[in-house]
This record gives sequence, C-alpha cells and structure tokens, in this order.
Amino acid sequence: MVAPVTTSAGGGAAKAAAPGRGPARGNVLAWLVVVPFLAYVGVFLVYPTVLVLAGAFQDSNGAFTLSNLTDLMKGVYLQAFWRSIELSAITALLGAIFGALLSWAVASGRPEGLLRRVVVAAAGVLAQFGGVPLAFAFLATVGFQGFVTKFLQDSLGVNLFSGSAWIFELPGLTLVYTFFQIPLMVIVFLPALDGLRPQWREATESLGGGTWTYWRHVGGPILFSPFLGALLLLFANAFSAYATAAALVSQGSPIVPLQIRGFLTGEVLLGQENLGKALGLGMVVVVGIAMGLYALIQRRVSKWQ
Repeated sequence: MVAPVTTSAGGGAAKAAAPGRGPARGNVLAWLVVVPFLAYVGVFLVYPTVLVLAGAFQDSNGAFTLSNLTDLMKGVYLQAFWRSIELSAITALLGAIFGALLSWAVASGRPEGLLRRVVVAAAGVLAQFGGVPLAFAFLATVGFQGFVTKFLQDSLGVNLFSGSAWIFELPGLTLVYTFFQIPLMVIVFLPALDGLRPQWREATESLGGGTWTYWRHVGGPILFSPFLGALLLLFANAFSAYATAAALVSQGSPIVPLQIRGFLTGEVLLGQENLGKALGLGMVVVVGIAMGLYALIQRRVSKWQ
C-alpha cells in the first residue's frame, strides 16, 4: 500500500514540475523573438539618437560647446524652424479637417459597405505614399509641364505659375503634405467615430434634444480629445517628413530637414556636421513634445473606448 502511494506522489511531483519548465521555455522563445526587433531598434533608432545628442554639444574638434544650440536661436536656422512649424501646423489642420469629414462620411454608411472598404483600403495605401513617387506624381500633375497645368493653360488660358514657382516653395509643400495627411487622419480618427454609440443619440432624442444638442453636449466633447490627439500626430508626421521635400525641392533649404541634409552632404558646409546634429536635436525635442501631449490625450481617450 505504501509503495503505490509513493509512486503516485512522485508522478504527481513530476507532473507538477513539468508546467514549471513550460513557461521557462516560453520566456526563452519570447526573448529570442524579441531580440532581433530590439537589435533593429537599437541600431536604427537608439544609436543615431545618441550620436545626435552627443554631437549637438561638440565642436568640429570634439570639444564640448553650446554654440551649436545658440546658433539655432538666430538667423536662417530659426527661420527654418518657424517655417517647419508653420508647414506642419497648416497641413495638420487641413488634413485633420478634411480627414475628419471623410471619416464621418464613412462612419455614417454601412459598416460592411463598399464605400468604407474602398476608403479604408485607399487611406492605408496613400498614408504611406510619399518620397520620390509622390513628388513625381505632383510634378506630373501640376508641375510646369503637368497635364493639369497644360490643360488649364491651353483650354482656359490659366497659368498656374504666372506669379512664381510656388510648387517648389512652402505653398507647394503644403499641397503635397496635405495629400498624405488626409488619409492618415482617416486611419487615426475613424475608430473614434466608430466608438460613438447609437444609444447616446437615442438617449438625447428621448430627452427632447436634437442633432445640434447631441453634437454640442455629447458627440462633440467625446470627439474633441481624439481630434486633438490626431491633430498632434499629424503635426509630428509632417514635421519629421523628409523624403518628399527632398525630392521636390532641389535648391534651397526652407525647412529644417533640408537644412540638416545640407550640413551632412554639402561640401560648402564641410566641418559643420555637428550644427546639423543640433538641428536634429531640436527636431527631436519638438516631436517629443508633440508626441508627449498625444500620449496624454490618448490616455484620456482610452476611457471612452
């Protein structure tokens, strides 16, 4: 009688120990999967950030200096920051407004309707459409020899470039940036509209309120935080964009990313790479503030989702 009990207890102990080894193996496998991602982030995000942070406080000889940061507060560099902020704010506002209207039109339709599927799929593609392809698309459309430019000039006698070559300046960048800001707004803001419950409108109507009352006291306050968060995300997206502006603007550096390109690749500014890193540090600070505010707003929005 004793032996079977002992054997059973031993078997139970073995079975009890087996699950303990399972989670250990799972943790090891999880780390093996995560390590390549962490390595990627370290090489392409953390390491360049450390180089920018260190180089911003060094002169051409590697000695500590604050002159790089003080230079950002004056002259063309300060103007470049203001132009970048202006460009980002305008395109973020335009993208947020038009994107919110498009999102509302989609959310008002059938959840499985053709309009929703087409708009969501197109937004996912167009939000990532940038760089050289986007610049070429706009030049082929509204450039000096673009088909819209030629059509307006030949058919209606309208010259889009009678005043200046605006497509290569801030107005042109504003038009191009708005193109990818609108679909990004659709992707970010549509879930907030889907989160509005029909019961809230029904409750408002049962209490005698109309459409204006619902949007003023219920829908508007609920959507204000997601809209503001999406606006900040669009601002950070435009402020950090580089490839589209680099492909479109070949001469001059009206915004900060193009200023940095001049310091890192230009022969005229050879030896002033650390000033370019100081500009990069300034961009990191601006984007960090915007994304920090976005995170705070998202924490509040999560209460309604």
